[in-house]
Amino acid sequence: MDLATRLAELEKRTAQHRELLLTEEAAKTALVMPFLQALGYDVFNPAEVIPEFSADIGTKRGEKVDYALCLDGRLAMLVECKPASVELDLNHAGQLFRYFSVTEARVAILTNGVVYKFYSDINQPNKMDDRPFYTFSMDAIRRSDPATLELFTRHAFDIDRIVEEAERLKLQSLLREELRKEFAQPSEEFVRLMAGKVHQGKLTAAVKDRFQAHLVASIAELVRDLVNDRLTSALAASNPLPQPAIGERPVDEAEDAIVTTEDEIAGYRIVQAICSRVVSPKRVAIRDQRSYCAVLLDDNNRKTLARLYFNSPTTRYVGTFTGRDEEKNPVTELTDIYQLEDKLLGRIAELEARGAEKSAG
Repeated sequence: MDLATRLAELEKRTAQHRELLLTEEAAKTALVMPFLQALGYDVFNPAEVIPEFSADIGTKRGEKVDYALCLDGRLAMLVECKPASVELDLNHAGQLFRYFSVTEARVAILTNGVVYKFYSDINQPNKMDDRPFYTFSMDAIRRSDPATLELFTRHAFDIDRIVEEAERLKLQSLLREELRKEFAQPSEEFVRLMAGKVHQGKLTAAVKDRFQAHLVASIAELVRDLVNDRLTSALAASNPLPQPAIGERPVDEAEDAIVTTEDEIAGYRIVQAICSRVVSPKRVAIRDQRSYCAVLLDDNNRKTLARLYFNSPTTRYVGTFTGRDEEKNPVTELTDIYQLEDKLLGRIAELEARGAEKSAG
């Protein structure tokens, strides 16, 4: 079983039991130990996973770190645990700070069984950094997480590679945080930089304020479009449009051809993406006509979901339905179709209810 699969199973376990794990011991037993097992460590081997690891420091006697992970007799990582209900912060890392400076471990993990914060000594040797270089959450596993966590597995553990990756992850984390701040509330420097690329005149206070508002809106629209493009591309790859049979002429080569344009295909994909939230995308079909392009449920012309009126060079509409009544909704950009989500999902609910009634009758 690969690491991604093991993490997916732990994700389910975490969702099921986290509310019950109100103590540190419960979090360690139900969540942290299985996580260490998923990384390949033998939690039942006290020479490899040392519970209640102690290393007396100066006047600090009897303090313990919850786990110390050893490889080939050498200390590799320190793990400090808190209850699953606790929000982790730097105040919980006091013992890790002290132990980090007096042991050979260069990786420390602070966790509540749900969130895992990974620390190292990137800024100053033998002194644990104030900020984690990597944070992993069972509540939101990212595509990149299995590959990153693979570095910390027993069979792949290489401290030089980990430190190198830690520097990269920390830099990316800092940049991502700064970008998040700029996207939410652009700084004066960022506004001046962007305005200088598109504005020729003097950047007065009024112009700066106007650009700041436009910048926030443009960033939000760009992110939304990028997400929509990714979703549309993924759906297109998993559910390609039907192709002509061998020996059959493509529709645009046939007599009196009906040509399905790129915009119609893109519009169809957006409708399909919206509808895929409640039905399989394979049930959402396209059937082009002379005056409009129909999007149908189950490729049934009695189950019209929408009609794309994209043939006019100046005005375009998307027809939505309630019963037999059609409402033509003007669209300026293809992404305007996302504003019709409630109408499209309502249409599916209507058609599905109608089908259920027929089946019951």
